[in-house]
Amino acid sequence: MPHVITQACCGDASCVYACPVNCIHPTPDEPDFGISEMLYIDPSTCVDCGACVSACPVGAIVPGHRLPEEAARFADVNAGHYPDPAPTETRFPVRTDWRLPMAPIVKPAALGGATPDELRIAIVGSGPSAMYAADELLKHRQVRVTVYERLPEPFGLVRFGVAPDHLSTKTVTDLFNEIARHPNIQILLNTEIGRDVSLDELRSAHHAVLWAGGAPTDRPLQIPGVDREGVQSATSVVGWYNGHPDFAYAAPDLSAERAVVIGNGNVALDVARIFTADTDRLAPTTIDPTALAALRASNLREVVVVARRGPEHAAFTLPELIGLADGPARVWVDPAELSGVDATNIDDPTVAAKVNLLREISQRSKPAEPFIRLSFGLTPVEILGDGHASGVRFVKTGGDEESVIDAGLVLTAIGYRGRPVPGLPFDDEKGTVANVAGRVVENGEAIPGLYVTGWIKRGPTGFIGTNKTDSGETVANLLADAEAGALPRPGTAPVPA
Repeated sequence: MPHVITQACCGDASCVYACPVNCIHPTPDEPDFGISEMLYIDPSTCVDCGACVSACPVGAIVPGHRLPEEAARFADVNAGHYPDPAPTETRFPVRTDWRLPMAPIVKPAALGGATPDELRIAIVGSGPSAMYAADELLKHRQVRVTVYERLPEPFGLVRFGVAPDHLSTKTVTDLFNEIARHPNIQILLNTEIGRDVSLDELRSAHHAVLWAGGAPTDRPLQIPGVDREGVQSATSVVGWYNGHPDFAYAAPDLSAERAVVIGNGNVALDVARIFTADTDRLAPTTIDPTALAALRASNLREVVVVARRGPEHAAFTLPELIGLADGPARVWVDPAELSGVDATNIDDPTVAAKVNLLREISQRSKPAEPFIRLSFGLTPVEILGDGHASGVRFVKTGGDEESVIDAGLVLTAIGYRGRPVPGLPFDDEKGTVANVAGRVVENGEAIPGLYVTGWIKRGPTGFIGTNKTDSGETVANLLADAEAGALPRPGTAPVPA
């Protein structure tokens, strides 16, 4: 039986290059790679060799005959991504170049020309994009990498953003720890740019500075009442239950019986799932002990996740929905909210699968409390209350019918946004540092020695592994500039206070 990619897929495509028969798609050079919700194994071409299993950094690939019950749907999800082949056709040719590296990185032997004998690179941030960039840079013997991280622990959103019960996803830290053990890298924790060392000092001490600071702020919800007590961002709650030091005092008010989450991306589902989870199941995870104690005392009986658009436009991914539907979470959809949506008229198989699964959920009995309710087609217009939030007034999207959902806790989850970096040109419309393929630009010209990668480069899109190809592009350009002699010569490295 062929292997199957499951919910934990991080999208870094290591499996693609381990596969000898080209059965895993989309690949990084295919147009839908950047927007795909996961990677998929074609069961008709998989030879069951298992090469992809050891290549996957998060343990997302398993033999089909070993799929646990809660992941059984993923066999169909993988197969459903591929059309039925014609009997005499081979859909994808067998690859002969599958051992090539992930991105068009310059090979160590090719570095020459004006490249210095020791190439000193500063990376700001230690999240996935930073660590993938470090991994590519450290393939070159003359590179020395110093990572500057303002937090007391490394690895960014993998440590402080991934839900504590997604333990498989968090295993990518094993890869990052391996990178961190390389003799040519040092990671300076509790070191903030602008407080302990300036950007100018970094630039004078290194041949290049690669900013990988992510998108650390939320997109604001601009409706009346958003500043009421009992209203906060879902991001702050994620930080709180993951023990992020910036959100140690962001404990949500769990005294109410209902919470409303505005927005329905994966972060919204994560928060709803943690709020309604059996705390005994959370106890062995990486959840912060203070948050666990608060959840044990919670009065929440229902968490309503509300989307402005219909179910066919749901922002959460199919793997996350499967995790809700077939895992320990209790989830429900009002059948009336799916009326008029016909999956047979939807061309995209992933979207059709979401709608079909939502319909299946809607046909189940209403679950025991506490549970999650997924709601669609409602636009928030005001957060109600006298000082403290008491509910949200909605209008039916595209109409004028109003409704109110009573709630004592309201969370906004409408996306992340990058914030300006002092000393770097910022594209306010995109929420990114202005760049072309990772080279920081100002007035159309590249600034020598300055680079970006990750969300601050491309915006808050993709998954953990998407950063691998993104960082590969930036590093390739940095190394090309080094070989061309286009990098500034550093002075003496600063010593953080």
